[in-house]
Amino acid sequence: MTIAVTFLPRTGPAPLPPLPPVAFIGGGNMASAIIGGLIQQGTPADAFEVVEPFEEARAKLAHSFGITAQAEASDALARCGVVVWAVKPQTFAEAARSVRAFAGDALHLSVAAGIPSDSIARWLGTERVVRAMPNTPALVGQGMTGLYARPGVESTDRAMVAQLLGPTGELIWVDAEPALDAVTAMSGSGPAYVFYFIEAMTEAGVEMGLTPEQAQQLAIGTFTGASALAHSATEPPSVLRERVTSKGGTTYAAITSMQQADVKAQFKTAIRAAQKRAAELGEEFGRG
Repeated sequence: MTIAVTFLPRTGPAPLPPLPPVAFIGGGNMASAIIGGLIQQGTPADAFEVVEPFEEARAKLAHSFGITAQAEASDALARCGVVVWAVKPQTFAEAARSVRAFAGDALHLSVAAGIPSDSIARWLGTERVVRAMPNTPALVGQGMTGLYARPGVESTDRAMVAQLLGPTGELIWVDAEPALDAVTAMSGSGPAYVFYFIEAMTEAGVEMGLTPEQAQQLAIGTFTGASALAHSATEPPSVLRERVTSKGGTTYAAITSMQQADVKAQFKTAIRAAQKRAAELGEEFGRG
């Protein structure tokens, strides 16, 4: 018996639908990181509307991406299906008053730290609000972003947010908004912790006789390599640490010194302080 077999060409995942025009309220570093990633993926510069009050920032957007940003909100925003809020927390309420009339039907994505979604929904008159807590490695496509969606956000809206922020790095959705304070304390502020330890390692290297350039290269390379290993490994970090900690060896001496100084507990206390401050900022800037 002859069996007819038809071989179909291999295909990758179905292409994503094009994003609607996107507005950015604020054209600083985080907005530039998102815009730059989308342009690299083929989104044309004319798909963006940017409101940026500072002339220097507008000039940078024009030079980097060919985008003509506006100094204030106008009816040009009405064509946009998504509005990304990349403003300083203390200016959000005032900016919302000027934008609301032009973007009432859009999905609103806030990357402004600390502003509760209840306040954003109230200021903008919509329940289609997603809060994002990105971090600065998004500038090089290696970010870690926590996301929370209000109940009024549809699955298609979530998919649009994921498509919009995908070029900046990894994304994680949380089910409860207070969890964003923990995200802020860990990944939002986290790059500063890493830089702090790199500083300490570099200084120690210089004190031990290395040049500043050698010490910094060793410190940064060690964090980069260890992070890549932790990311790809199936074992938890505690097991990876134990594998390089031979009793009586050099690593054992360092880890023992840190344990005696209670470094882990102090570090956890510091992260909880950041979480507490994130909650306080939400209460402070969410008024109005």
